[in-house]
Amino acid sequence: MIKEIKKIKNNELDSLNLEDNYLSIQLSLDGFSFCVYNKAQDKIGVFGVYEFENNTGSPFKQLECVKEMFAREKLLQLNYKSVFVTHFNNLVTQVPKPLFNKNNLAQYLHYTIKVLENDFIAYDELDNSEIINVYIPFVNVNNFLLDTYESFDYKHSSTVLIENLLNQYKNLEGSFCFVNVTGKHFEIVVIKNKKLELFNFFSFSTKEDFIYYILFTAEQLNLNPEEFELFLMGDIEKESELYAIVYQYIRNIKFYEPNNASLQLNEIPSHSHFTLLNQFK
Repeated sequence: MIKEIKKIKNNELDSLNLEDNYLSIQLSLDGFSFCVYNKAQDKIGVFGVYEFENNTGSPFKQLECVKEMFAREKLLQLNYKSVFVTHFNNLVTQVPKPLFNKNNLAQYLHYTIKVLENDFIAYDELDNSEIINVYIPFVNVNNFLLDTYESFDYKHSSTVLIENLLNQYKNLEGSFCFVNVTGKHFEIVVIKNKKLELFNFFSFSTKEDFIYYILFTAEQLNLNPEEFELFLMGDIEKESELYAIVYQYIRNIKFYEPNNASLQLNEIPSHSHFTLLNQFK
């Protein structure tokens, strides 16, 4: 079953003018989000977030939900000039470029996740860095999208996240920690002295789990909760219990502010849906 979390349309823009509009999609096992970007006016035209309820985490159930999404949402059925997809999951690892060999993809993932013999493994080269992201995309959905659109580009969501944060903080000394919340999952990125120090992906059930993983990461990297800056992104608000418990333990916290203010809607907090909205840069 699909639950609509948020659907926003900018009535000032023509969502059906395919010459000006580009489509961005983010996939996860338990959700789906998309937005239509008008390149001529540099604005978001349509934005939607959906949750797959009662999904057991099965790729087959995910594909059924995605097919249902496309059947009910006419905007997804159009042939856009450009379609970009991000895969949000924990089936990813980073490899230093000097050590990377495309013939060893399964070996890189083997240290962090279980890799099956028939798994398709992809990789992204991060711009302006010596990092390769190795990951397992949602192949079933990719194949469905190939049948739906003439072509599309895809990356892992962490590629978009890390790439943009490194570009923004490449000239700043010090340690910066970013927590990007998506439902009951979050990504954590630590940039130290202009370089990626750590990326990790966590799933949590309670607010105590949430703060535990953040403090554990800080301890492992020798980051003092009284000193380092923590930027909050995604599904977290000042009124939420997640924010309240982080505020108890970490002194310097703030919400992330994006560089590109044009890719925002008034109904959406500026710190949320980072990877979905930053695919157009």
